[in-house]
Amino acid sequence: MKIIHLSDLHLGKRVNEFSMLEDQEYVLLDMLRIIGEEAPDAVIIAGDVYDKPVPPAEAVRLFDDFLVRLARKGLQVFVISGNHDSAERIAFGGRLMDASGIHMAPVYDGEVLPAVLRDAYGEVRVYMLPFIRPANVRAVCPEAEIGGYTDAVRCAIERMQIDPSQRNVLVTHQFVTGASRSESEDISVGGSDNVDAAVFDPFDYVALGHIHGPQNIGSPRIRYCGTPLPYSFSEKDHVKSVTVAELGEKGSLSVRTVPLKMRHRMREIRGTYAELTLRRNYEQTATDDYLRVILTDEEDVPDALARLRTIYPNIMRLEYDNTRTRAEQRAEGAALPEKRSGIDLFAEFFEQQNGRPMSEEMRAYAEGLLEEIRQERGKEAEA
Repeated sequence: MKIIHLSDLHLGKRVNEFSMLEDQEYVLLDMLRIIGEEAPDAVIIAGDVYDKPVPPAEAVRLFDDFLVRLARKGLQVFVISGNHDSAERIAFGGRLMDASGIHMAPVYDGEVLPAVLRDAYGEVRVYMLPFIRPANVRAVCPEAEIGGYTDAVRCAIERMQIDPSQRNVLVTHQFVTGASRSESEDISVGGSDNVDAAVFDPFDYVALGHIHGPQNIGSPRIRYCGTPLPYSFSEKDHVKSVTVAELGEKGSLSVRTVPLKMRHRMREIRGTYAELTLRRNYEQTATDDYLRVILTDEEDVPDALARLRTIYPNIMRLEYDNTRTRAEQRAEGAALPEKRSGIDLFAEFFEQQNGRPMSEEMRAYAEGLLEEIRQERGKEAEA
């Protein structure tokens, strides 16, 4: 059973005010080329289809065209919502699309039924678990003790009643402990959104979304395929790719990657204004790449950005690295307090007010309230 694993398309995203739609269209066409060459049995899209819960119309049309092209190839396609998506919008029309092989994960209601694929070795059961928060699981499992994200995902998996004798694939969108993050991801300070990888033990392959850098968690069995494009300069050195997972008989798994072609690279250049505007320093390079320019001049150059864009039209960021900026960074670094999670700050406040630390029960209750507040804010952002 050959599966193409994709995630975190973030269609409609803007990076430093640059629209990525044309780059996204370009890379989706390259994905279709790879899919045509690989001839997989299924394609997985593990969440964050869009960059916003209410995506722009152009992004919706782009994804619609992509799904139609996949359906015409006769593929089974599995799509879940991520933390950037509206679960309701991703689920819309899912029951109608099932007949064409496009399977859109429904809004999580406590029941996750597998789609069953078959090959020479028997069944492969694909479970689609969209991005969930502890509050989502508490609503359907009031009897369970859900203290955090690990408990929530564990409870959701236990309710699936997985048959360990079969080959089982999970598609989900969470932050698994140990994954390396990038600047363009939503980060929950203090690691409160961590999920322990041990909860995924019943699965032969876990197709993860959420983390932008391609990586395995412990082994290729639990994998982030990463974004198809770099969405921050912390990702400029990532080798963007699609992941190809092949399941043989029970216990047999091979995972490899196929690099993607990009319309523009993302890179960093540095030097004085005079150095960067010398013809011999730029005529041998791709001047239309997305650039972070770091000027090392001690004095600010008047209209530097506008003037440099006559040579490098796609400058996303312009910064200075000199005596002044390094001194400012040292001062800011000394002034910034250590980043701490919301529950840690609340626990400290509680102890200051009451002269005693919170109990474990009180901490779990407070974490639940904070999670409900985050969820309500997410709903308000969609409205």
